Amino acid sequence: MHSVITARKSALATLTLAFSVFLISGTAQAGIGFGGSRNEVDTDSGSDDQTISSQVTFDVSKNGTGKSTGALTAVGDYDPPACWYEPQWTPEEYEKEFKKRWDVGHFSGAAQGYAGEQARYIEGKPYKNFNKDKTGEGMFWGAVYDWDRLEGDDYLACGGADFWVENGDFPDVEDAIDAETLAMLAYKEIKVPDTEISLAPENITKVNLPTWAWLDKAEFHEVSVTASLNVPGWNLAATTTAKPVSLKLEPGTGDATTFPASGECAINDDGSIGEPWAKGKSDETPPCGITYLRSSGENTYKLKATVTWEITWEGTNGEAGALPDGTFGSEQDITVQEIQSVNS
Repeated sequence: MHSVITARKSALATLTLAFSVFLISGTAQAGIGFGGSRNEVDTDSGSDDQTISSQVTFDVSKNGTGKSTGALTAVGDYDPPACWYEPQWTPEEYEKEFKKRWDVGHFSGAAQGYAGEQARYIEGKPYKNFNKDKTGEGMFWGAVYDWDRLEGDDYLACGGADFWVENGDFPDVEDAIDAETLAMLAYKEIKVPDTEISLAPENITKVNLPTWAWLDKAEFHEVSVTASLNVPGWNLAATTTAKPVSLKLEPGTGDATTFPASGECAINDDGSIGEPWAKGKSDETPPCGITYLRSSGENTYKLKATVTWEITWEGTNGEAGALPDGTFGSEQDITVQEIQSVNS
């Protein structure tokens, strides 16, 4: 299964457009131009919405499955890019893109901005006639924005003009897409299965009676997403893998004891967490579980189970690394009754 990044943001899109024109009129010789982003404006609808599309695709065939899944929340300081540069156009495609960009009517700075762009991409300063004589030898790179992450002045980070890169070369440009960037994009697409744990007793337990908690290996396994950028002369992919490493139990009340005391249940050697309850274990302390010390009365306690996932990535270029751990949790209603009984 593949999908293409597509994002919309009306107000910021308009702001980016205006900012780009301002840069052209003021600093065209510095290599800043209208080509600061790939613009696909919906002129038919009369809307000022702007769609900026990436060439990155995702293989999510090894993503989490089940009755419900969810996205990971990164632990700690994690700041993936709000924008990046990537290969987008052949010379012929860029000529069409150029004409579409400048079919915008009259506005302040348009004439000066167009002159700067014409000099850069048509008149040989540095590209002549959109580099058509180099067709098949490279591509024009442009900026892509992740509108979901764009905040404050982030839109300025990739304000440089579109540029040409020969096939097989990697541009010496800050924020140019690389294996780690692809890995971070894949991270965003990871979905992990819900963390509804098995309990004994199930949903209704007794005061001072240990409740056993566990997750079976079959339902609790690593997942991965691969992000790929495959265009003529440039092919790179990175696979980001999420591996479950621990389960944290939060009883939903201070009147409870967790096992272990930290509430952090480590993963077993076979990939499972905790241990299923069985007859004859009623007097034992569970390796992963809870004992409630007070009745929930007419209400229920919200037992929260949060799984921590270790995140690693590997690129097709041989690079590899780690990204911040991710967490995903869910809640279960637990009724705790005063009547004591023996669960055997």
